[in-house]
Amino acid sequence: MIAGRYSFFAGLAFVLFYLLFRRKWLYKKIQLRFPENKDYLREFGYSMLTIFIFTTVTYPLIAVPSIAKHTTLYMDIAKYGWFYYFALFPVLFVMHDTYFYFAHRLMHHKKLFNLFHLVHHKSTNPSPWAAYAFHPLEAIVEVGIVVVFLFTVPIHKTHLLLFFLMMIVYNVYGHLGYELYPKGFHKTRIGRWINTSVNHNQHHQYFKGNYGLYFLFWDRVLGTIREDYDTRYVDATTRTKQKG
Repeated sequence: MIAGRYSFFAGLAFVLFYLLFRRKWLYKKIQLRFPENKDYLREFGYSMLTIFIFTTVTYPLIAVPSIAKHTTLYMDIAKYGWFYYFALFPVLFVMHDTYFYFAHRLMHHKKLFNLFHLVHHKSTNPSPWAAYAFHPLEAIVEVGIVVVFLFTVPIHKTHLLLFFLMMIVYNVYGHLGYELYPKGFHKTRIGRWINTSVNHNQHHQYFKGNYGLYFLFWDRVLGTIREDYDTRYVDATTRTKQKG
């Protein structure tokens, strides 16, 4: 299921933005160039390995009764009610964003970067296939959020299914290489706290700053958002197609 979702959403984005409308939408690309074929192959290969690791870690926690009984997984929505069911989703996003921000910053430490995170940063101009292109050690760190969920908050099996569906969609967007939010969004009351494709693209291009996943809360509070983010966002969302 993980592989199918990843292949569908990353593949759809790749076909639309990198094949069918490659020339037509080029002026909208955040970095006005495309990766090489070897980059796509590397990203896809590491993504498949990541999916294997994700599955290996999560399957026993959910599907093996002798293990699952020790987690906070529950099967009957009525146990906590529908209000709790829907209210948990924003909590999960905040938990994941916080986990990701601090784990991400830790992996940028000079003693850990080459071992854990360099593979992902080989995509200095990421494509949708970079969404899961992690070194195996980083993949283990990334899937750790599932362990956090399953041992902290009561979580229904469909919470996991829906949450990680939304996660892969947003992760593909973050590595798309194109900005989908409209002009001026980054300055709105909500938009200034939301991570964008421009923001994450800068992280890949420059390696420093912009460490968030879904939100910019920790980046803004801890001063790690890049000073040129606003300028780059404006540039990517106000370009016009040149005639001729």
